[in-house]
Amino acid sequence: MAGGAGKVAHAAYKGPSIVKEIIYGISLGLAAGGLWKMHHWNNQRRTREFYDLLEKGVISVVVEDE
Repeated sequence: MAGGAGKVAHAAYKGPSIVKEIIYGISLGLAAGGLWKMHHWNNQRRTREFYDLLEKGVISVVVEDE
């Protein structure tokens, strides 16, 4: 063989990149946290609207007898 013609060039696996793993983790954490906060704010808004309507007398939680 002429001077290493049998060698195959390929990229060697160097292991996980710590910086990339930290960035991925922070990104996923912020995305999940943002979704959770939006869900929480939506529940707060719905609860606030319910009590506002209840206070105005638009709705009632008492069942009326017919």
